[in-house]
Amino acid sequence: MTLLHATTISKRYGGLMALSEVDFSVAPGEFVAVIGPNGAGKSTFLNVLTGLTPPSAGRVLFDGRDVTRAPTHRRIRAGLGRTFQHGRLFARLSVLENVMTGAAIRTDRNESQIRALSLGTLDRMGLVGEAHRAVGSLSYGQRRMVELCRALACGPRMLLLDEPAAGLNLGEVEQLMARLTALRAEQELAVVLIEHNMGMVMRLAQRILVLNFGCRIAEGSPAQVQSDPAVLSAYLGEGYGNAHD
Repeated sequence: MTLLHATTISKRYGGLMALSEVDFSVAPGEFVAVIGPNGAGKSTFLNVLTGLTPPSAGRVLFDGRDVTRAPTHRRIRAGLGRTFQHGRLFARLSVLENVMTGAAIRTDRNESQIRALSLGTLDRMGLVGEAHRAVGSLSYGQRRMVELCRALACGPRMLLLDEPAAGLNLGEVEQLMARLTALRAEQELAVVLIEHNMGMVMRLAQRILVLNFGCRIAEGSPAQVQSDPAVLSAYLGEGYGNAHD
């Protein structure tokens, strides 16, 4: 069964081809990473999948439905969650209020349900003790976790994460990996991860898609990708395989 299926996704900005005929699919509960050098088209690809950027060509199906032209809020309500490379939280609101904005995207919930769900999400992610603090007073690592909680409060079946480990210290990265592993086990949550932390990618991902200049240059298991000559040349570096033997 396929939850997300994107076919021949292309995106052109004037004379620049940001994405060129990229095919991609994700099964329920699968953990897939998308990697590549800066400018490879990774964030543009996530923006197309989540409706922030319309593709120039191609189709996006989610749970069997064509959502290629559907607005972002409809995709969220259908079960497609997202975090951003640069956090987009409301600094003056509390942690709980920020998470409640995610839970409120579902129109079938009343205010008490939204509050209870948001507190439950914070509890599971180890942040319930910070619920009434202003987001602006938190550490950078805590803010990244709040953004993750907000996305989870939407009730996603698939979560797309854009460089969630950027700016985190080693301890925070380990904590993030533990949370993501637990979430996938608990909810059968599909995850699509864009990340430059290769240690994190290789430990978590079941499959990896590699982009370069908007094109798919490789796809496979972590072992296959880290030994692929095209990936070593374009991104990982020729000594990567030996350094991780």
